[in-house]
Amino acid sequence: MSENTTETTETVDDAVVDTETVEGSESTSEETVAEPSDVDADSDESSDDSDDEGSDEGDATASKRSGRRGQLEREGEVAADFLETLLDICDLDGDLDVDIDGDRAAVALVDSDEGRVPRRLVGPDGQVLEALQELTRLAVQAETGERSRLMLDVAGHRAERRAALVTLAKEAIDGVKSSGEPTSLDPMTAFERKVVHDEVLAAGLVSESEGAEPRRYVVISPA
Repeated sequence: MSENTTETTETVDDAVVDTETVEGSESTSEETVAEPSDVDADSDESSDDSDDEGSDEGDATASKRSGRRGQLEREGEVAADFLETLLDICDLDGDLDVDIDGDRAAVALVDSDEGRVPRRLVGPDGQVLEALQELTRLAVQAETGERSRLMLDVAGHRAERRAALVTLAKEAIDGVKSSGEPTSLDPMTAFERKVVHDEVLAAGLVSESEGAEPRRYVVISPA
């Protein structure tokens, strides 16, 4: 069994937002009349201060991103160790690929030279996969002390499902644009709804999740 670590640079908005509130802001300006020499001096000083502040903010942002990436890499490592131990106990085949997908760690259990990953780890409609993912997240949380949003895939199930959902979402989007009427999709998991929401947003339409788990579904509406 081997573990492959791949680094990617990608930014993905991981949260699905059904309702957005935009708050306005007010600003107050004050004009000051000064001698030409005073204006020049103030302008130079302000510029220097701005450069210093911009540099400090840039360093802080870079440090924060670096720290977040390190945290995600740590989550992936812990998850891979947990899954490797689980596979050994169950005497199951499979290799582990560790990656970072947007703002979450991603671990994929794939076929190895020794044998294929048992498809029963996916289960009907991915139910076993969802349970295994939740178990892995709890293992990561127990080790790191932080709640994990790690994404687990088994035998490419999520990748295949994502492609199918993109096609489904595009067909629904075309229907809404043609009719001008909202349309509801079948109940989906949180992962599946996120894929649909992303496609709807990219198409310039509006979507929201309705209902209660496990029958929660997406409604697509005209903009």
